[in-house]
Amino acid sequence: MRSTTVGRKPCRASQWAKDALLDAAVARLLEPVVGRARDLLAQTTPCQALRTFLRELIDFQAAHHAINDQLGGLDLPDTTALRAELAAAMEEMAAGAQRDGEVRADLDAALVTTLIGHTALGVARARPPSPALVDAYLAVLLDGLGPRPSEQ
Repeated sequence: MRSTTVGRKPCRASQWAKDALLDAAVARLLEPVVGRARDLLAQTTPCQALRTFLRELIDFQAAHHAINDQLGGLDLPDTTALRAELAAAMEEMAAGAQRDGEVRADLDAALVTTLIGHTALGVARARPPSPALVDAYLAVLLDGLGPRPSEQ
């Protein structure tokens, strides 16, 4: 059986080849998103990075959520690694914004990241796509995550 490498994963011409090809394709889509999150963290405050990145993430999810629906149960190590990097970058944004007093401190940064990830995907799936919905979501979410009066 012939062997080749797709992405970081060696594969044989068998049932795993499909997963490897899909993994490489999805990883290629995610790499610039993860890079953008890291760039924003380096270039601006964590809170501004979070505000900017959330809008971009929703746009990305709106364009690609159908692909995400097909990934369940597949062996996608590159995609999984990039998703973990993306979650870590978002958690770094949330934790930094908490340290700066811009995001409420009574919620764990990992919980904030999970909350954002799941709710943003729901907004991204809305049909037809609605910039007004995204604006309203971001306003409510970011206001709700703002520091409580006792924390100011």
